[in-house]
Amino acid sequence: MEISELLQQRKDKLNSFKDRGIDTYGRISFKERKPIKEALDDFQEGAACLFAGRIIAKREHGKAMFLDLKDATAKIQVYIKKDVVGDDKFLLCQELDIADIVAIKGELFKTHTGQPTIKLLEITVLSKSLRPLPEKWHGLKDVQTRYRQRYLDLASNEEVGKVFVMRGRIIKAIRDFFDSRGYLEVETPAMHSIPGGAAGRPFKTYHNEYSMELFLRIAPELYLKRLLVGGFEKVYEINKSFRNEGVSTRHNPEFTMLEAYTAYADYRDVMDLTKELLTHIAKVVLGKESITYQGKTVDLTRFEEASFAEMVKGLYDINPEDELSAWISKLRAKGVQIDNRVSRTFVVNLMADLLEEKWQHPVFVTDMFAELCPLAKNKKDNPLISERFELFIAGMEVANAYSELNDPVEQKKRFEEELKDLPPEEAKNVDEDYVTALEHGMPPAGGLGIGIDRLVMLFTDQPSIRDVILFPLLRLEEGQG
Repeated sequence: MEISELLQQRKDKLNSFKDRGIDTYGRISFKERKPIKEALDDFQEGAACLFAGRIIAKREHGKAMFLDLKDATAKIQVYIKKDVVGDDKFLLCQELDIADIVAIKGELFKTHTGQPTIKLLEITVLSKSLRPLPEKWHGLKDVQTRYRQRYLDLASNEEVGKVFVMRGRIIKAIRDFFDSRGYLEVETPAMHSIPGGAAGRPFKTYHNEYSMELFLRIAPELYLKRLLVGGFEKVYEINKSFRNEGVSTRHNPEFTMLEAYTAYADYRDVMDLTKELLTHIAKVVLGKESITYQGKTVDLTRFEEASFAEMVKGLYDINPEDELSAWISKLRAKGVQIDNRVSRTFVVNLMADLLEEKWQHPVFVTDMFAELCPLAKNKKDNPLISERFELFIAGMEVANAYSELNDPVEQKKRFEEELKDLPPEEAKNVDEDYVTALEHGMPPAGGLGIGIDRLVMLFTDQPSIRDVILFPLLRLEEGQG
């Protein structure tokens, strides 16, 4: 049957219900409603219950029929007997469609096969579905449709819902971890007058009342470190950040970040904190200290270290003191494709390639060149190397951390040098207010940034970042906009 015919049938039923005085978008007492799983777990023969959910199946047997009702917790069979409910209610149940949302009041019992069932006594239509759900056994297969109409994806693919339940559990585990260690969760601005805190192209907006151009944040870092100046010693934020850059299986323009800052700590302390955090999440959400990602197992009890400086020296003869032009010529000599700029994205991809074989354990990449780390302290014994690490798990960059630079003179100098290398379309001003904050004194600190979306990808074994974001940004379809 054509979809247009199905839609018309359902609209005709809607009109028929209205003509008979049936409220097709009714209401119930929320306090009386019971989650289906709760009733099943504590099953009591003959208990009166009120359930609400979506009809996902129907089976008619003469003067009796069965519905399968599903809520967010579980599903249950509904038994409807014409002699019990009467002609009008039985006819209503016959006319209901799969996907309609109803409330069922009745009594629990078990069939002769032992299946928990509720015998219907009262029924209320809560939402008449005018469109059918995707076919049950085939689900929603088209990837673009799944992302554009996530509500259908969730309604028809049970495994998809589990991914987002797991995402919520992971974020809760992160909060519990930091809260239990005395960190304060804070909120910092999402609109900045000067984009900063990370390398990236910002989204622009405009504030009419103040007549000023603003930018959606690319990172919350500089505001969080202002809080260290103000006297907070342990802070964290789970925030939305935005970068007006490429889209891929690992990049979405809007993404979720965890950033945490610890006063009187350095990047080595943060390394230990990161290990503890990841094993905590694994124990809480998986019940074990390993993950399986794309067919390979990663042991979260064994962390390796790899020196970026040693890797690029051995493979490309690149040294910390080399100018960026020397980088480009040496990389090209080895057959590496690179344009005339060494971006952070290029460096991250280069590290991922170098670590391609290291899947079995998380890898902390240390000894990053100071020139690539404008917000990090340099090592005392080698100022060309920063006190920083990037964490890679299963070949994917997940975390970034360093000993925070708290020298205001050096910080301003680095900001000015960084601006010289930016193309005209990314030009910006030095964040003088942040420098002023540092001039009041910021304690030595270790900072950590973790991409929540990528972390969820790993813990739920999803190949694309779009599979762990409920509503990823997509191109407009033809005819939209």
